[in-house]
Amino acid sequence: MVEKSDRAPLLDWEEVHPAEKPVPTPEQEKDVKGPSPANSRALGCTAPGIGWSTSPGGPGSFTSAVSSIDTSLSSRSTVPTPAEWDAQCLDKDDHTSAPGQGEVPHDIMVKWEEKDPIVAVFVVTFDTRSGNMLEWCLPGDMNLEGVEFKAMASGSHRVSSDFIYFRKGGYFGLACFANMAVESVVERGARMKSVGILSTSYTLLYRYMSFLEHQVRLQLKTPGQYSPLEAFFEDKRSVLPLDGESVVTACPGSACGAALNHCMHPEMKITHPAGCMSQFIQFFGEQIMVLWKLALLRRRILIFSPPPVGVVCYRVYCCCCLANVSVPGVGVAVPEFRPFFYVNVADIDTLDTELSYVACTTEKIFEEKRDLYDVYVDNQNVRTTRESLKPLLRLNAADREKYRKLTEQRQMLLYSQEENGDCVSSEEDHFILFFLEQNNRIFQTLSEVAGSPEPILTQESVRAMGLDPHGDRLFLLHLLETYGYDSLLVTDHPCCS
Repeated sequence: MVEKSDRAPLLDWEEVHPAEKPVPTPEQEKDVKGPSPANSRALGCTAPGIGWSTSPGGPGSFTSAVSSIDTSLSSRSTVPTPAEWDAQCLDKDDHTSAPGQGEVPHDIMVKWEEKDPIVAVFVVTFDTRSGNMLEWCLPGDMNLEGVEFKAMASGSHRVSSDFIYFRKGGYFGLACFANMAVESVVERGARMKSVGILSTSYTLLYRYMSFLEHQVRLQLKTPGQYSPLEAFFEDKRSVLPLDGESVVTACPGSACGAALNHCMHPEMKITHPAGCMSQFIQFFGEQIMVLWKLALLRRRILIFSPPPVGVVCYRVYCCCCLANVSVPGVGVAVPEFRPFFYVNVADIDTLDTELSYVACTTEKIFEEKRDLYDVYVDNQNVRTTRESLKPLLRLNAADREKYRKLTEQRQMLLYSQEENGDCVSSEEDHFILFFLEQNNRIFQTLSEVAGSPEPILTQESVRAMGLDPHGDRLFLLHLLETYGYDSLLVTDHPCCS
């Protein structure tokens, strides 16, 4: 029997002893609205339209019915067992949520489908003679050259476990690494492996974190047991649509964000990439405003940190969130701010051709490759060798005021959650929306000034953007150049106009 993960119950693709499998009653077998028998290993219980996996313990285990069982979940210290999840999912058919209880509009729900096909699954091992090696993969003809260095970060031998997000060509990957002591002279006392997947998107990879963590431990203890990985790959490749039909690939923020956060179990939030936004801002403090400007300017940002690298990959994700803009037409001609997540020396040629990106690495050699990045982040130290960008690293009055408002709003939100039992409002959504609204405010003002008879940015218009007319003058000039507002003029002394 395969041991269960210590973080979550076994998922649908993992091996379970027959005695542990819940035996459904005839009535349950009749009432279950699940996958067809031909696809019996598919995701266990899926909410109508939303399509998020409800595989027990998966971080993305959200359904429109979960709100009805949220109270019972919040009082528990562990994630429900597979049998309990099955019972809760079956029970949802007998209950109808009342209006105003965090429902997702039906017209949005019917469009919300899983659009995150898994294109490959693999196992990477460390060989004392040959180094990192690709041990096994599906499909067999997939070009996975170099993935053995992405899925097992340089320096990983110093940690017992880790997880790594990365890019491989046009795909995104997530791998879980583990290091186990063994009594083997050949392996020099340690066995190290990573189990990973490749997908067309990075936004939903976190759903498979628990599964990959369990599988890498299984590979360490009983190498060569690939049947759960084979079943997983067949499930995800067949269940998720591979055609080009138009579906919602990201949950519309205001429409269903509250509903999903309302039913998010605390343990699930830990492995969700967005679940680290508050820690990200606390880690950098006021420096978050410097990173915000550099991200908005689409600069090449490289973050260095020794292993473990998982939390640093989340910082890459958070950096991308700082640059969100939803004003129509903005950024069409601007290089996409692309998350590369973990990179190593094998990515040097690729990064050399990128105009805009944010990535992280554990290899100190990158610090000397100054032509590959515009900004280098080491711990909380943000620095650049670009003379034109150095003034942007200094905080001004407007930066500190925005950070003050951000922290004040956060405290108010935490107070509301504690005093009023507000479990709908999300601290993470609050941070993301704070920067989205700030960015929209800037570009909305720029668009209005550009369309006016006198396209001149004055002190009033600069302040309307939430910027410091004097301290943000250089940032504003960079912004106009980056986004192509060539017709706008900035007064020579906007602080005095």
